[in-house]
Amino acid sequence: MSRWSWVGVLWMSLGFFAVGAEFQGDRALAARNQDPARHLLAAGVVAPTASFVNTVAPAVTRNDARNSVTSEAHRDTAAAASPGVGDACPSGMVLVDGDYCTEVRHNCTKWLDDPKLPYARCAEYAQPAECVGKRVSMRYCIDRTEYTKPGDDKPLNWQSFVTASKVCKAQGKRICTESEWNFACEGEEMRPYPYGWKREPVCNQDRDDLYEANPRKQILKDNRMASDELSQCVSPFGVLNMVGNMDEPVLRENARFNPPYRNGLKGGWWMAARNRCRPATTKHDDYYNDIQVGVRCCSDLPGDDGAKG
Repeated sequence: MSRWSWVGVLWMSLGFFAVGAEFQGDRALAARNQDPARHLLAAGVVAPTASFVNTVAPAVTRNDARNSVTSEAHRDTAAAASPGVGDACPSGMVLVDGDYCTEVRHNCTKWLDDPKLPYARCAEYAQPAECVGKRVSMRYCIDRTEYTKPGDDKPLNWQSFVTASKVCKAQGKRICTESEWNFACEGEEMRPYPYGWKREPVCNQDRDDLYEANPRKQILKDNRMASDELSQCVSPFGVLNMVGNMDEPVLRENARFNPPYRNGLKGGWWMAARNRCRPATTKHDDYYNDIQVGVRCCSDLPGDDGAKG
């Protein structure tokens, strides 16, 4: 065999070895993907991020019968999800159970701001929303309110994705995935706002008194409100203050292997911004913290294998 033939054999052998190694690596990643939130916590990595996704397209009539969920049914669900009802979830948490839509299309019929702006607010959306993704069965527990330290009257702030994850872990819980947070906020009806289709002054939002008296320092005022103070700022499952009041860090499933940008901030805070269920801020790194960033946790039900988001 010539010298060049031996070189060819050597390159082929190296190629097979590389392919085999890549295959084993893919299998390892797939195994870790089965429970991304738990793997992230076990690795000791926790943090927040931001990108402004606000696509608006014409509403289309849905053919999926599962999408035709009425507001009355959601009100019944919210009532049943009140704390202390049933034994499915720990105290202070509510059960979220149903079919989640992975991609939703909303049609804003009346804008409050120029829709080209990244934080544009919509006054009213057309009903119904359109599920343009897949329906995925989800069942888990989520905190009814933003986390408040015992003895305090306002929710914990100055948090990051890292510290929020530690707060959750210390309680035997975990940080929510973005899909879990979305579903707890919008319900099967895919509401743009947790309380419905029109922007209402029922949440701690749209404040114009953002800064302390000295404007040159641009120091944000602490405009937090108690987590259970605004009872009408409630989702179909009975979860309070999912928009406004505090930004809430979540684990973005599609960014779990992209440190230090694995998180998103959901819900918005007391400034005049989107304050809807679907948008997320994804530009901050995992360690970003500020006066308006709080904590909300999720947990698996006993016997479940992990987060379905």
